[in-house]
Amino acid sequence: MERGHDIVLFGATGYTGALTAEYLATSAPRGLRWALAGRDRDRLEAVRAELAEIDPDRPVPELLLADAEDPGSLRALAASTRVVVTTVGPYGAYGEPLVAACAAEGTDYVDLCGEPAFVDLVYARHHATAVRTGARLVHACGFDSVPHDLGVLFTVERLPEGVPLSVEGFVRARGGVSGGTLRSAVGAFADTSGMRRAARERRLVEPPLRGRRVRVDHRVRPRTRLARGWAVPLPTLDPRVVVRSAAALERYGPDFSYGHYAAFRRLGGALGAVGGAAGVVAAAQVPALRSRLRNLVPAGAGPTEEQLANGWFTVHFTGAGGGRRVHTLVSGGEPGYGATSGMLAESALCLWEDDLPPTSGQVTTAVAMGGALIRRLPRAGVDFEVLRAVRD
Repeated sequence: MERGHDIVLFGATGYTGALTAEYLATSAPRGLRWALAGRDRDRLEAVRAELAEIDPDRPVPELLLADAEDPGSLRALAASTRVVVTTVGPYGAYGEPLVAACAAEGTDYVDLCGEPAFVDLVYARHHATAVRTGARLVHACGFDSVPHDLGVLFTVERLPEGVPLSVEGFVRARGGVSGGTLRSAVGAFADTSGMRRAARERRLVEPPLRGRRVRVDHRVRPRTRLARGWAVPLPTLDPRVVVRSAAALERYGPDFSYGHYAAFRRLGGALGAVGGAAGVVAAAQVPALRSRLRNLVPAGAGPTEEQLANGWFTVHFTGAGGGRRVHTLVSGGEPGYGATSGMLAESALCLWEDDLPPTSGQVTTAVAMGGALIRRLPRAGVDFEVLRAVRD
């Protein structure tokens, strides 16, 4: 069915949404038919005016009015385009109606979600519809979880086929935080019982994996030569995404494991991070403290221009199997917003423009886009390298 737009960006007036709109305005093909969507026309007009000043020769995006709490407007938005990009979170609070609309309309969907409960609920409630309509629902298209998901795929493809494989990833990063990200994180920390319920709901409908085994490796790795420091397990959405890619793709072998770690140069940094994370999780259980945490960064605020310019991330991977060992690196700029806005935009462009394997339903970036997205990401300053490959 012919649609009026190729890509619609929902949430363009927020911090990350504005960065994503700027990336599309400067880097997308000139023939892209795209639009900005939100509930406040005046704020959308202001964003569009800023984009027009960047390159007056480029066509400006159209504007669409839609509200996260108005399912009818979201259904019309989804029906108008081939791909929807959304930065409107927390996704657990505001995201499901838009996913439902995209699944029903057969519209591809990408987001920045790092909330495990939301991802599981979307699978349980909308995966089957998306499979039927042909929609691809791709979560975690930013720093959560593109470098990790595609970094593991990049590593696995340099190891032998048909043998047990193991990969470990070691993350180091420097960046800032926005009000929206803070609210999403605090909400996830506060609702551990909701995460368990969502996981159970998913297990009831997700077919079990037969004939192969994939798992997250939870063993402690206190020292790492790869990142030259200390490592602590990182229980984010990222390892879950990686093992779901492994379950879907036989290239990961008959028996696959992945360990995911935060790396620190000094022991004090590792211990401080563990203590700080435990403190935040504990505080999120107390309503008064939870409210204070959410308000540490105002809604719509984010890192300064200096923080964006000076931020960076590295993820070192080591993979082994079949008598071969490989060391790879994924690296980029400020992770949470600078690099993330580029990764999100390139994910949408990849779904719109590239020749990809046929998939539908809730799928990961490795399954939906794989090598095509890896080849795109250097445009967003995200690079993939093989540092060392040896035989055991």
